[in-house]
Amino acid sequence: MEGLTHLLACIQDISGGSYSNDIMELTTDKYSPYVREVAESVGMMMVKIEAREFALEQANEELKQNIVDTVKATARGLSLRDKYTRGHGERVGQYAQRLALRAGFSDDEVWTVGLAGILHDIGKIGFSDRLFFNEDIHVDDDMLAEIRRHPEAGFRMLKGLKFLGPAVEFVRAHHERLDGTGYPNGLQGDEISKGARILSIADVFDAITTSRTYQDAMGLDKAFPILRKLAGPSLDPELVEIFIKEIQEGGLEVVDEEFSTCLGENDGK
Repeated sequence: MEGLTHLLACIQDISGGSYSNDIMELTTDKYSPYVREVAESVGMMMVKIEAREFALEQANEELKQNIVDTVKATARGLSLRDKYTRGHGERVGQYAQRLALRAGFSDDEVWTVGLAGILHDIGKIGFSDRLFFNEDIHVDDDMLAEIRRHPEAGFRMLKGLKFLGPAVEFVRAHHERLDGTGYPNGLQGDEISKGARILSIADVFDAITTSRTYQDAMGLDKAFPILRKLAGPSLDPELVEIFIKEIQEGGLEVVDEEFSTCLGENDGK
């Protein structure tokens, strides 16, 4: 029967997930009523399957975005406990995206690095109050041990969200250093992913260019030499130079810090 072989081939393609419109040719008058009827039925089934798959993809993307927004909100909640790092995650995320883009990362990789920047300190949610409200610059051994746990804590909080992909590992490794002196796992050299290296540079840069309890914000004339001094033993030298060029041309990030507060009209005054 004319068209039967073509019909069977089209059905095999559709069953394998290849939704070709070739089957619609078999619905024309040049083929027998049997072939046309089967082709029309299979074609309608194909259209319905495509529509359902599209709806599921849309729902899945919406669900993922809602989860990402919830996790971001949790990370931003740190600002309610630590006013000195308000907006820090947002700025680190934006610096990381800019560096990744200039370094030639793909769009998906740029998005992933930026998200990791926003989430990189989420493990600090579990910090004791003394770390947030301690005005003394002295940090004892117990406090230092608690501080050094936050990358691993962040990793454990996020690792169940599989769609975050390598962002979770970037969070875990953003305090690793090329010479192996970082934490939590003492990784060195090529053991540290490029995404984590980017995060490290963005994190250090924002820390030294914003005011903290222990220091006033530094200008670029002081910040760039510090980055270059850390390049090699701690930070990736090539990425440091790319980042410095990006800041020279694009300037500092300014974040509207109101997004991360729940302060009332008279709170914080």
